[in-house]
Amino acid sequence: MNSQLQKLHVLMGSSGLAEEIAVCSTCPSDQDLEPFTPPPKPLKDIPRPVHLRAEKPELHNFPAVGAYSVIGKWIRVMGCVSMGIATVGWPRSAAAQQPIPSLCRSAAPDWPQWRGQHRDGIAAETGLLQSWPEGGPKLLWKVSGIGRGYSSPIIVADGVYITGDEDQALVISAFTLEGQPRWKTTNGEPWKKSYPGARSSCCFDDGKLYHLNAHGRLACLDAVTGEEAWAVNVLERYAAKNITWGLSESVLVHGDRVVATPAGAKGLMVALDKRTGAPIWATPALDGEQASYSSPVLIQAGKRKLLVNSSTKHVFAVDSETGGLVWKLPHADPKNTVNTTPVLSGRWLLFTDASPDYGVVFGVKLDDDAASQVWSRALKITHGGTVSLDGRLYGSSSRGDVVGWVTLEVETGKLTQVKSAGDLSDGSLIVADGRFYCLTVQGMMTLQELTKAGFRTAGSFRLAAGEGQDAWAHPVVCQGRLFLRYHEVLYCYDLRR
Repeated sequence: MNSQLQKLHVLMGSSGLAEEIAVCSTCPSDQDLEPFTPPPKPLKDIPRPVHLRAEKPELHNFPAVGAYSVIGKWIRVMGCVSMGIATVGWPRSAAAQQPIPSLCRSAAPDWPQWRGQHRDGIAAETGLLQSWPEGGPKLLWKVSGIGRGYSSPIIVADGVYITGDEDQALVISAFTLEGQPRWKTTNGEPWKKSYPGARSSCCFDDGKLYHLNAHGRLACLDAVTGEEAWAVNVLERYAAKNITWGLSESVLVHGDRVVATPAGAKGLMVALDKRTGAPIWATPALDGEQASYSSPVLIQAGKRKLLVNSSTKHVFAVDSETGGLVWKLPHADPKNTVNTTPVLSGRWLLFTDASPDYGVVFGVKLDDDAASQVWSRALKITHGGTVSLDGRLYGSSSRGDVVGWVTLEVETGKLTQVKSAGDLSDGSLIVADGRFYCLTVQGMMTLQELTKAGFRTAGSFRLAAGEGQDAWAHPVVCQGRLFLRYHEVLYCYDLRR
């Protein structure tokens, strides 16, 4: 056998039969190949943007034996060896050699963290109402006294967890899926300055809750009892300063570590042991930096897992294993008012900045261990954030090139209005079962169907009437239920058909 050949075990279809075949030594070894993890169940009508599905090639070359049979594989491999090429299954395209980056999924089920399992605002739900009756879906329950705040609930199994500010403390409350109270505990002081109320959502992992309050106190709690396991002030530990409206980051848990972004003199982004709070790594500081109001996402980019977030002056990516800074790009929000969670779409990252008289969305293209800003558009997208579907970004803009609910092409930044401003301007959105769930800052909850002509309202109801323009907590759809929060009240609605 040619000395350039090496052995590779190939799994033969669903039979579990391992066949030993010869392939070119230029192919990656077993150790180099990433294990395949099936994507979650796709959304109805609208596919997730971050999960690829390999397309089978036409199998006209081997009609007698089949390209995927034992003989077929031998024929195709040996035929390619002479050309210095090896294929397993079907030819490796350039795209296969450079995998499309993808969002990493939480190890916990349901809606275990800010913006869901992938932190993308997309719920893997089916069997939901496609339109609502007059007055909206059925209200299953509501609970009061959760404390004032803007944070969204998280849901895991039959547990619902939410934060709020009372007079003397930030409180974390646990309820059953039926709205029955389980426990209530505290995590440091409340935020009493401008726009008082809890900011960050909890993160669930392996039976624990992790939460960062507005003053930098990061706590780990037992999800069953609420008992505190440990707490660390990341502003103090990493020589960081608080920001105007208080830290608002919802921390991320990955593997054995919990990640935060204090942006201090002793660390830009930091990882702590999730069991003890002990430091694991700290990304070297950037001069003059402070935290933004954004929360990170975790993406698989080649063989690396990258943590992507923003600070006052930069957007950046950090190696999740080492804490090393992989790349950074400048951005210039003059007042550091709102930076929403980064959004991934294929090889593109989308970021938003907004201040009272300023707003921009910009597209960053990923390339190996580098990134470059390709375009920017004047849009003021604030607390509501954005979602990406099928190569397009959706959000609500209150100022700029287009006003209202808008969409833009990820690769070009080309803008289109999908709903005029009117009473539905400026709000948050998530996606579930082929529908957009849009909550305006005025408290109007709507269900939107995306048509060729734009959004079509398929139902609406008012959550809060005449109480201001601060319904900033994002909707959550989980286990056939819609969860909405307006300050001290948490609502649960039945979305099941």
